[in-house]
Amino acid sequence: MKLIGLTGGIGAGKSTIAARLAQLGAHVVDADVMARRAVEPGTPALDAIRNHFGESVIDHSGALNRPALGAIVFTDPKARRELEAIVHPAVQDLTHREFERLGGEHPDAVIVYDVPLLAETSNSYAFSRIVVAQAPPELRIKRLVEIRGMSSEEASNRVNAQADDQARLALATDIIDTSGDLAHTLAQVDSLWASLSGAQP
Repeated sequence: MKLIGLTGGIGAGKSTIAARLAQLGAHVVDADVMARRAVEPGTPALDAIRNHFGESVIDHSGALNRPALGAIVFTDPKARRELEAIVHPAVQDLTHREFERLGGEHPDAVIVYDVPLLAETSNSYAFSRIVVAQAPPELRIKRLVEIRGMSSEEASNRVNAQADDQARLALATDIIDTSGDLAHTLAQVDSLWASLSGAQP
């Protein structure tokens, strides 16, 4: 089993890379999916969130009321750190178990962990390689406006709220330059896959 970390700033094309690696045979684990599973009804993390932040962050069905919780933590850095202290360990535990399951079922698997905030959060994952999707901030802002319908201000805020490029690139063993066209990006991913899987390019 090979465990590969895949990260990149918002709008950098990380999802495109992950989708291509999945097509080529990688087992992709999505950090956002793991984060949602970690706080499903009945989980210890959701119980801890309820105990810490109150019933207002739980909706009528017993699920997490994300807008209500967001209204608290995005305006209060201390509250956000308190939430992260609950959620991050739960996500890591769930993710480790998913890696173990995939590795047990597919001993020769290439597992790609698609994780937006790799540079921003501490972790204990034993990555063989770390792949960074890279594009200039101005291009990423342009993509967020044109593809996701954000305002220029919102897009700039989202890009600037994340780790800077230097922090991500400092972790990288492999860089996929997504500033060109789609064919250019996919050619780099195909070459990366050849080195990960032992296949000939």
